[in-house]
Amino acid sequence: MIRVLVVEDDPVAAEAHRTYVERVAGFTVAGVVHSGADALRFCERTQVDVVLLDFYLPDTHGLTVCRALRAGGRDVDVIAVTSARDLAVIRTAVAVGIVQYLLKPFTFASLRDKLVRYARFREQAVGSGEVSGQADVDGMLATLRTPDRHALPKGMSGETLQVVTGVLASAADGLSAAAAADLTGVSRVTARRYLEYLAENGLADRRPHYGQVGRPEVRFYPR
Repeated sequence: MIRVLVVEDDPVAAEAHRTYVERVAGFTVAGVVHSGADALRFCERTQVDVVLLDFYLPDTHGLTVCRALRAGGRDVDVIAVTSARDLAVIRTAVAVGIVQYLLKPFTFASLRDKLVRYARFREQAVGSGEVSGQADVDGMLATLRTPDRHALPKGMSGETLQVVTGVLASAADGLSAAAAADLTGVSRVTARRYLEYLAENGLADRRPHYGQVGRPEVRFYPR
């Protein structure tokens, strides 16, 4: 089993990430922490294979955590799970050896894809010895970098998904497709499609809401 440490300051998001990881065959969650200092302490006393690392932590930046792991000689890989879209941050992430970079918000399928490709990379890189040539090196790296097979369905955009996810996150009492359409400016059909997508990927709950008359209205609730 590949042992994962989840580092995320938001307890709700941390629990969601833990649940997602546990759903992927071959992976187990070694622990969940909410700060950079706790992450470093955990890695000192517990064997961890890969860290699922948020960048915006309450005590430090995720890149600082990654540098500290490297400086301490920790043999652990890092997958960034962050909303950071700054190109300078992404370049630094590559420079300090982060193996995967996953932008929030994301679906279970997207995280699963990153983890599965990481597991394949580990299988190819296990043990010692040498590769036979450049093709083997290229093949190993391509395992991590190939396009996401779980991209959004045709006709859906990441920008609209982010907007819908944002308004849903603020809807403690749930959100109907009509309400989502009013808040985002998209059509009711489009809003429902994105809400259904979030529900199908474990990022939202779908429940009937019973009014005074007529059929119950379907509402979506943030997880």
